Amino acid sequence: MADWLAALDRRADLRAKAGLTRRLHPRAADETVTDLAGNDYLGLATHPEVTAAAARALSAYGLGATGSRLVRGSTDAHHALEDALADWIGTDRALVFSSGYLANLGALRALVQPRTLLVSDAHNHASLIDGCRISGAETVVTPHADVTAVADALAAAPGRPAVVVTESVFSVDGDLAPLARLHAVARRHGALLLVDDAHALGVTGPAGAGGVAAAGLAGEPDVVVTATLSKALGGAGGLVAGPAEFVRHLVETGRTFIFDTALPPAVAAGVHTAVGLARAGEHLRAELAERAALAVARLAAAGLTVSAPDAGVISVTAPGPEAATAWAADCRDRGVAVGCFRPPSTPDTRSRLRLTINAGVPRTDFERALEVIVEVAP
Repeated sequence: MADWLAALDRRADLRAKAGLTRRLHPRAADETVTDLAGNDYLGLATHPEVTAAAARALSAYGLGATGSRLVRGSTDAHHALEDALADWIGTDRALVFSSGYLANLGALRALVQPRTLLVSDAHNHASLIDGCRISGAETVVTPHADVTAVADALAAAPGRPAVVVTESVFSVDGDLAPLARLHAVARRHGALLLVDDAHALGVTGPAGAGGVAAAGLAGEPDVVVTATLSKALGGAGGLVAGPAEFVRHLVETGRTFIFDTALPPAVAAGVHTAVGLARAGEHLRAELAERAALAVARLAAAGLTVSAPDAGVISVTAPGPEAATAWAADCRDRGVAVGCFRPPSTPDTRSRLRLTINAGVPRTDFERALEVIVEVAP
């Protein structure tokens, strides 16, 4: 009976030898670490207006939604948030899920019909990859940000329904997808475009409306937008936004929506307030962009290989998985939290630290964090 546990131990040993062990690190509420690992780009997670809105809803509705959206989980807070998101992003409707992961799974499954071809970027997030797999549709993975490869894949499947699947700002290196060109190719071949705007919403575009809006594609009938509410909006949950007919289809058929307990109303209310702050937060976006440029300049001047960010994600190359793990641990020991990405989480087998810029971190702490990263670099 213990054989299966011994097998798991052997697999854990192999991961350890490859430098791929993962561990949980509890975070205390009063922790003083400088956070360059979380995704709270605009510092809204602890904004007093956001937490006050959440507290009022917590008192009014209680801790949880008590059921799925179609049973008892749809509150006034959910519908108000969805209306605000649709207005901001520029779509007919938006639908809130309990996580961005489930939003991507649900959106991809709902876009698939018999013979559908999915054309997915090689650097797409795990939730998009899993969504393609779970959908059961044939999936062609194209080289990263290669519009010609996407066009070739679509041309090789004439007459078939197809969906081009991409992030806007990629979560690994922080680069921006060529959305306008991808949309033009998709439309030429009668395909749809699904864009995960998770790392762009609140950070790029007019009034922070995201990468799709920045590319001039807001409200296009052949574009579906997904995103999380856990990054620039500082909360939790996910969304799918697009034509009203598609959102209706999700409500009536989407398994990750229908059979999942709804997002807690307090979170929905807090995120709704964060949407208003993000829309008006040009000063926060300017500060974020300035800090990203400063980080790239200082890290590159120290001889490190750094990505050129299009939003708030910066990738710093490490010599290998063991070095990346040790580097991140040394930073943590010096009071700086950074992300550590290693295979298989990275699509190109390259290990790196990932820094996410938080405009809410005090400037002096941010600059000191950059010094620490350089000082302990392998």
